[in-house]
Amino acid sequence: MGTVFSFDIRDARTPAIESALQDAVAWLHHVDAVFSTYRSDSVVSRLGRGEVALVDCPTEVREVLVLCERAQHATGGWFSATANGGLDPSGLVKGWAVERAARILRAAGAHHTCVNGGGDLQLTGEAAPGVPWRIGIAHPLRPGELCTVVTGADLAIATSGTTERGAHIFDPHTGAPVTRPASVTVVGSTLTLTDAYATAAFAMGAGARPWLEGLDGYEGLAVEQDGEGWTTQGFPGTPCEGTRPQAPA
Repeated sequence: MGTVFSFDIRDARTPAIESALQDAVAWLHHVDAVFSTYRSDSVVSRLGRGEVALVDCPTEVREVLVLCERAQHATGGWFSATANGGLDPSGLVKGWAVERAARILRAAGAHHTCVNGGGDLQLTGEAAPGVPWRIGIAHPLRPGELCTVVTGADLAIATSGTTERGAHIFDPHTGAPVTRPASVTVVGSTLTLTDAYATAAFAMGAGARPWLEGLDGYEGLAVEQDGEGWTTQGFPGTPCEGTRPQAPA
């Protein structure tokens, strides 16, 4: 999927967890083979070119496209699997794949884990007994600096921006690439929708803040191209200098 995945497992090593880790890695390779838009031979690439029909695709393709439709409805059309004119569900697939990998580990007894897919994370449990996870969010305009540190347990964190991959998110309404703000981070409980909502919030631009404030169970932070920024009222982290928290209603 054009990025790096990593696993941080804080539970004691057991044969079941070791086996589940191998299964989780195999799952991510399978997702790459099915959904990667970087591979011309992936199922999604072939589906987008009309070489295969949806009925002939693996069942997870239909599952993901249904989730994309739900995300599109929930975001008022700001999330779309066809925003750039072709079929590209990447804005949801990575979070969905990471969340599934974390569930594979949890079913084997790994209850305190961090699965990281290119900076989008599914965290379960705690970093240590009584110690919450602390996740640094890179500042999009200041290399080597953090924008904030998110603290908590059982979290999902997704960031969308232009720093790593350039202007790769498109406005679904115009088809034009989006270049503002510099980044948007969304925090929720599960990564599938958290990832999709981060993509949608980035595409929304100025409309993202009130939209995120209206969502139950999700918080957000944005950094603008001028270095200014904002957070929603309940964002679980200390914002960087220049970031304005949402005033209480």
